[in-house]
Amino acid sequence: MIEHTVVSRLEGSLVLCASLETRELDAELNDVINKAKLVQRRLDRNSEPQGSIESGKYTYHYSINDRGDLAFLCICNRAYPRKLAFTYLSDLQTEFENNYKPDAYSSPILRPYALNGFDKYIQQTKETYQNTRATQNLDKLNSELKDVTKVMTKNIEDLLYRGDSLERMGDMSSRLREDSLKYRKAAVRINWELLLKQYGPFGALAFIIIFFIWWRFL
Repeated sequence: MIEHTVVSRLEGSLVLCASLETRELDAELNDVINKAKLVQRRLDRNSEPQGSIESGKYTYHYSINDRGDLAFLCICNRAYPRKLAFTYLSDLQTEFENNYKPDAYSSPILRPYALNGFDKYIQQTKETYQNTRATQNLDKLNSELKDVTKVMTKNIEDLLYRGDSLERMGDMSSRLREDSLKYRKAAVRINWELLLKQYGPFGALAFIIIFFIWWRFL
């Protein structure tokens, strides 16, 4: 279940819009929502474009737009599918950027929640994604799901209490990609070596026979 959503400007960590919660929240969820402000402050242009941060039974999922000036964040139950969460954020990003040009949120004197009129679209979209078992929703979502297998996951304690930074997520992701490439090359080399060991003697024998025939008759 998607519990809370925030759209913010990276510069100054200014909250532009957030979902309005009308229901009573339990203490843990309320604490997680309050910590979202701290998570936003750690985001900048050097942060990994997408990431997940675990906090108890909840997870923060965030996505930074291509311009590197907006962050879209949602808080979900740990059991909520991560792919759906990022597809939800992608929908919000597309609609927000279609409705608001950079001039609308780049002013240095802009007040917090200045674009909270976008909450109506957030609520409508959240309802679409809430019931992941509804056939009419899954038909729509299955065609839009993004591959998020490379999205890095951190723990909220590492981020907020141990001084870790979201920039390290990018470093970790880069190292994983480099290691993956290195192991892939090693696997190809090993496969070639196995093929040579398995079929090399037969190839060498065939070459000797062909050479002998060529030398004998030509």
